[in-house]
Amino acid sequence: MYESVILRTVARVMMPLLLLLSVFMLLRGHNLPGGGFIGGLLASAAIIMQIIAFGPTFARKVIRVGYLNMAAFGVFFGAIWGLPALFFNLPYMDAFWINDPIPGIGKIGTPVLFDLGVFFTVVGVTTRVALLLAEEPELFPMYVQAETEE
Repeated sequence: MYESVILRTVARVMMPLLLLLSVFMLLRGHNLPGGGFIGGLLASAAIIMQIIAFGPTFARKVIRVGYLNMAAFGVFFGAIWGLPALFFNLPYMDAFWINDPIPGIGKIGTPVLFDLGVFFTVVGVTTRVALLLAEEPELFPMYVQAETEE
């Protein structure tokens, strides 16, 4: 955690912008470059910026999510969307699409839902790793000292 007014201000402003960009990248990923992985990295970058600016304790209080549970849900959710193809004697993960495109989003199908599972997995894993690193006392001794002084 850094005591920087500029960093904290930028982190507050960038959080909603990065989350909006991550959703955009998630939704455009099935037709153009992007998708669940890039969208998940952008969303976790927004959360990691909060961890750097305000510390892991603040980030855990504000964003109350079990990141390992989110990652496990993402793997499960992504794997489920390969199953519909098996019911029609097609290979696992064969795509099904809605016929009419949704304005502003495009065609929605099982690949988009699989990307959503990848999104949750990437956000859960990368944020959990960042929290573990930020809370490691040997890497960040100034954080441990600040916690004990309070």
